Formats: sequence, structure tokens, C-alpha cells
Amino acid sequence: MTTVERTFACPPEDVAAVLSDGWLYGLWVVGATRIRAVEEDWPQEGQRLHHSTGPWPFHLDDHTTVLRSELPDRLVLTARGWPWGQARIDIRLEEVDGGTRLVMWEDVITGVMLLVPAPLRALLLAPRQKECLDRLEQLVLGRSGRRPAHEEDDDGDGSAKV
Repeated sequence: MTTVERTFACPPEDVAAVLSDGWLYGLWVVGATRIRAVEEDWPQEGQRLHHSTGPWPFHLDDHTTVLRSELPDRLVLTARGWPWGQARIDIRLEEVDGGTRLVMWEDVITGVMLLVPAPLRALLLAPRQKECLDRLEQLVLGRSGRRPAHEEDDDGDGSAKV
């Protein structure tokens, strides 16, 4: 199992608001190239979001299912990604001084990726998970209005560095 964690400079409710909007998953989940549909009661248990993975025109359609929903504290998902298999993702939020500590565990539970030894899978998944958290943090902070202001650029024209 691969684990990554990060502390976001916002309350758990801000993170939970983004996790609760299935239409936003394509913006922070690495590999999800588009969201095709989100069931009406997402993120309640048993609800699905339907996504595509891979580059156009070779994308594959699949879905992610909520296994457990206790937001703003926890969200457990099963993400299908044919032909690779399925992964279980466990996201936990904890309020800490200065914000929210988010811990995300992920591991493959079915499919051909189970043939890859667990330590190697962890090495392969860790960079993807870190990028997911980078994207999620920017999305959460941007939506909540807490995104830090960027410094002015070197030429002094007042434009922000991006």
C-alpha cells in the first residue's frame, strides 16, 4: 500500500467540499482525463462517478465507487481502471493546528497490477499520489479563497508569477 500525506492550510470542510463534488475529480486525480457522469447522491456509499482515462482518442471508460463516506473525516473509494484492475483509495482528513492533515492510502486490489510486487507498486504509485495531492491542494485553496498570493515578477510590472 502506498501512503502520502499533506497538511492543507484550510479547515477539513473546505477539503471535503471538493471531495464531495464528483465533477472536480478530473481536475485533481492523475489519470482521469474526463468525468462523464456523477450519480446524484455522490459521495454517499454505493454512488459512482463515471470517468475516462488515457489520451484521446484512446481513452477508456470506467468508474469509481464510494465504499464508505464519513466526510469531512473520511472517504473510501474503489477506482476501476481497465485493463490494469481496481484500486482502493482511503482518504482521511484530520483537523490540525493551521489546517487539515490529509492522508491518502492507495493499493491495487484486482487486475494485472497485482503481478507487480508490492514494493515496486508503491514506488510507481507514490509520484502519482503526490501529484494528486498537489492538484487537490491547489483546487481546495483556490475554491476556498485561501490560495496564497504570488510574488510580483522580476520586471516589476505587477503581474503575478504562476
